[in-house]
Amino acid sequence: MREQSIANSHAQHPLSPTASPEATVPVRRPGMVLAIVLALQTMLILDVNVVNIALPDLRLALGFTPTGLSWVLSSYLLTFGGLLLLGGRVGDVVGHRRGMVAGVAVFTVASLLGGLATSAGWLLTARALQGVGAAIAAPTVLALITTHFTDERARARALGAYAAVSGSGAAVGLIGGGVLTDLLSWRWVLFINVPIGVVLLVLTPMFIHETKRAPGRFDLAGALTSTAGMTSLVYGFIRASESGWGDGLTLGSFALAIALIVVFYFVETHARQPITPLRLFADRNRATGYLSLLFVMAAGNSMFFFLTQFLQEVRGFSPIQAGLAFVPLALLILVTSGLAAKWLPRTGPRVLTAAGAAAISVSLVWFAQLDQESGYASALLGPLVVAGIGMGTLLVGVTTILMSGIAPEEAGAASGLLNVMQQIGGALGLAIMVTVFGAAGRDAAQSVPAGLSEQGAADFVLTEGVTTAFAWGAGFTALTIALAFVMREATPAPAVEATDAEATS
Repeated sequence: MREQSIANSHAQHPLSPTASPEATVPVRRPGMVLAIVLALQTMLILDVNVVNIALPDLRLALGFTPTGLSWVLSSYLLTFGGLLLLGGRVGDVVGHRRGMVAGVAVFTVASLLGGLATSAGWLLTARALQGVGAAIAAPTVLALITTHFTDERARARALGAYAAVSGSGAAVGLIGGGVLTDLLSWRWVLFINVPIGVVLLVLTPMFIHETKRAPGRFDLAGALTSTAGMTSLVYGFIRASESGWGDGLTLGSFALAIALIVVFYFVETHARQPITPLRLFADRNRATGYLSLLFVMAAGNSMFFFLTQFLQEVRGFSPIQAGLAFVPLALLILVTSGLAAKWLPRTGPRVLTAAGAAAISVSLVWFAQLDQESGYASALLGPLVVAGIGMGTLLVGVTTILMSGIAPEEAGAASGLLNVMQQIGGALGLAIMVTVFGAAGRDAAQSVPAGLSEQGAADFVLTEGVTTAFAWGAGFTALTIALAFVMREATPAPAVEATDAEATS
């Protein structure tokens, strides 16, 4: 029942209309179909978190600066988020099975190239290419579920499994990244995708039917200008963290970002089939909901990024220990999202959104109190628990707000835009937090307490930068609380209940 509730709250509205009746196909081996698409979803979900744990080793191996290290995540998130809506159109036009095969092939090759990287530039190029593959492959997962599982009960069970995989992906990725980095090397957090990708490429044509193609246009101009604009904006923030706000490249990148975003707006308002339906932002609930999601992902991605480094570089955790440290948070996201789905009819999504944002804010303020001697049980476990409860609660609330009142013909676009905001919010927020981290670290370097060793001084500087970034993150999530009060109350569609036997069979 828990997975069913999660599926109803997170996926029901955007998924149900994605395939027209005539696009459905008969399925002889539904178990294999589900296993294939869930394996793809797992691979894509893991890719951010599995790399997070390896960041300290990556920095030493390839010579990243502390602030430049954020590009390992941002290069993937920017291309993934920036091209995601275009990737969804690819599946519609060429067929979702072809789209899945193309995306997995690109992602697999990029993972191999990333694992072979001998320089920072090489790795970042491979990570960006991974994002391109993910943007093409990710939209096909839900599309293939809806077209291959036409029976309502079978589809509900498939969506429950999808939600469970998505919810547990964080824990699996963090633990897996720790194991691979500890026992083998950081390269294996990328190499691990290669055998999975090869198996998917072999099995997909054997068990998955092609879906009906839909005529459409590719809004390449919109996709490229939005991705380039956000990349330039992120570069501006990261450059500012290293060279200051008066630096010529910093100012130039911000100017270019503004120009590209203006061009993007012009393209989208004149395109026959725009990649981003700007009309969705005309609704107050969706505009504030997308902004709320952006703020939360900005704080959440930054929390993972900085905590993994604090645990390993300051507290001396091994990669495996650092991965295990996040398990309480990941499990509580999964459990709390299921409970929040049950609370939803009584509380309404605005209350869940505000309460979740408040809990995340509390956890970030708590993290901002860390020092070099902070222990896991005494100083880290508590805020991790609170953050997990807050994230699970908020995601149910804000997803319901964003997907309520959507016309069937706009459900796919609204769902895709929700995913775009998650990726872009993570990249942009991380860039801002890295700027804060860099400035705080420079200030801390001027006031290192006397008597500290060289390593102690380095730990002091890193800790000051990390805790300052956490305080700013709390400010972002506090803005989400305010936005929740601006939203109108949204009424979620009735959940499709399943018996215990159906949910667990």
